[in-house]
Amino acid sequence: MPANRTFEVKTLSRVEGEGALYVQLDGERIERLELNIFEPPRLFEAFLVGRAITEVPDITARICGICPVAYQMSSCHALEKALGITVSPEVRRLRRLLYCAEWIESHALHIYLLHAPDFLGLESALTLAAQNRALVEQGLRLKKIGNHLLEVLGGRAIHPINVTVGGFYRAPDVAALRALIPDLEWGLKASIDTLHLVSHFEFPDLQIDYESVSLKHADEYPFNEGRVATSSGLDIPFEEFEQHFVEEHVRHSNALHCRLQPGGKTYLVGPLARINLCFDQLSPLARKEAEACGIAWPCRNNFQSIAARAVELIHAYDEALSIVRDYHAEPSDIRTPFTPRPGSGCHGTEAPRGLLYHRYRIGDDGLIAEAKIVPPTSQNLARIEDDLRAYIPSVLGHDDAEAVRRCEHLIRNYDPCISCATHFLKLKVERT
Repeated sequence: MPANRTFEVKTLSRVEGEGALYVQLDGERIERLELNIFEPPRLFEAFLVGRAITEVPDITARICGICPVAYQMSSCHALEKALGITVSPEVRRLRRLLYCAEWIESHALHIYLLHAPDFLGLESALTLAAQNRALVEQGLRLKKIGNHLLEVLGGRAIHPINVTVGGFYRAPDVAALRALIPDLEWGLKASIDTLHLVSHFEFPDLQIDYESVSLKHADEYPFNEGRVATSSGLDIPFEEFEQHFVEEHVRHSNALHCRLQPGGKTYLVGPLARINLCFDQLSPLARKEAEACGIAWPCRNNFQSIAARAVELIHAYDEALSIVRDYHAEPSDIRTPFTPRPGSGCHGTEAPRGLLYHRYRIGDDGLIAEAKIVPPTSQNLARIEDDLRAYIPSVLGHDDAEAVRRCEHLIRNYDPCISCATHFLKLKVERT
């Protein structure tokens, strides 16, 4: 192999959005490593300013077609704090069901269509479908059930329109929701089969002592509520989030990087971080299957995050079934009314890819005066670069094409949602 090598991926494949990788080597020393996010900033924080409170969940949902619920839920909780709203127990449970639907469709998409081909030595899901049509059809059916559940609860499968501050515009129809029980039962069994499949993949050996970060709740696996916890012992309310997690610009990226303070340490959010911190809060069935799958938890190898997603797929199907089976009547208090007023609120929820933080300030006119959004992928970007620095020495014995393929695989461990991350804009307007 030449002493000086350059690895370059001009466009990453099987990830959402547009990004690239550039690595320059001097022998075995990494001189330059950049995960280049070149997708243009999308300016959501700026154009939320001046909008009505009720517009925010619908606008933020458009940040991502895969995880719109996460953006809706984070915005709703933050604005409800600002307005002093407490939703009913029925709404709270339906919100967890809505989140189950999103995890189902997102995790199934990633496991089967984006990530599994890496472990099977295949170029894409199309190649996988040509070799094993039944496997891809199983993944597509798993995802479709999640989308159907989103449609019943949210009014449509992509960018739901039934979510609002204070609850939902209408309660889901009892018959329509309960009609999903047979599909959910099939999906629960198929998700267990999925874990059995992916936990036996051959995983590269990359053990890293991650600083895991996620929501943590005493009684339930985290979706919408809890405190921010880290594996090093930090346990804070969201009102202290920005004191400990600080975003920074880097020259090679249109997405911010986020680091834990003090010290500027990189950290991990997402399924592996959640299971590492919240294993005991998994449903009994998901916990049982996780313990039996052959992977040691907490897990320090992010190549095994595909198994973490499969465990969460089991949990999401299991919890969704429990809620739907218990849904016998449409609740009357499906939406808590409110009057716009000045205030501030911040909150975060667990998107499929990890912790998603929102903060809003409502002005004296009852409109949004300030918005801040910290997506999970921007929190993971610096950590991905650190993983690459640790991993690249082990691939230098391969030719450039194979080394690049393995680096792309590592990036796909995170299921990065690049479009979500490229949202930031500092906007200063002077008017005379």
